[in-house]
Amino acid sequence: MVYAGYGMECSVFMKGTGIRLAEAGYAVFGIDYEGHGRSEGRRCYIESFYALVDDCVSYYRTVRELEEFKDLPRFLYGESMGGAVALLVHRKEPIDWNGAVLVAPMCKIAEESKTHPLIENILTKLCSAFPTWKIVPTKDVIEASFKDPGKRQEIRQNPYIYQDRPRVKTALEMLLVSMDLEQRLDEVTLPFLVLHGEDDKVTDPSVSKALFDSALSFDKEMKLYPGMWHGLTSGEPDDNIQLVFNDIIGWLDKRSKSVSLDEHADGTSQQHL
Repeated sequence: MVYAGYGMECSVFMKGTGIRLAEAGYAVFGIDYEGHGRSEGRRCYIESFYALVDDCVSYYRTVRELEEFKDLPRFLYGESMGGAVALLVHRKEPIDWNGAVLVAPMCKIAEESKTHPLIENILTKLCSAFPTWKIVPTKDVIEASFKDPGKRQEIRQNPYIYQDRPRVKTALEMLLVSMDLEQRLDEVTLPFLVLHGEDDKVTDPSVSKALFDSALSFDKEMKLYPGMWHGLTSGEPDDNIQLVFNDIIGWLDKRSKSVSLDEHADGTSQQHL
């Protein structure tokens, strides 16, 4: 299951990721969150982050019930805010997944970016009266995320990507979820690969380091990429993107084979997507 970041969508922005994973032999499924991409709802308005996660779980269950996928290894894949979604899906269904790939995940607020309690209080009060207002000041996330100018321009031209200011309620939900995840990183127990650009200005690499250090997973791996930005799989020069996907697919292949051997120790074999 593939989960995109805040304001992004699956059909165009995540298409390259889906193609690369499919060419490596994996069945790939994605969902546009409510209000994102082609989904219905007020544009990029997150009334409840946990309801958003419930939607993802519900969609996954419809896929899981399909006969051709019942016995295959299952992996979560999340980028940025999608990393938070993946971790919360794992929290709801802790034994359903064989692993997760987390690309620059939103799972903690870096120390230098900690929000003053007064700001949280102001957002909470604003939410009671003006939850949908697009007034939260923020930097240009696209400019800060995607290094390659050509790829950055393509992303700006995607009509399904939200490029306005965050709504008040959306900003508060993302803040509260980041704080919740930070408090419970030690509940992460599934195998995971976390990847982060060392020059990421959107989610600090220290966030991934905190996840790696705190998670109780026995099988965990972290990759840091010098000089790379936030958009590891879509905003870097082609050679960098290929390097990142080589690491991702290599990790997935190793875990898929391990699961296959465990499930078919009697000597039978099965082709996994």
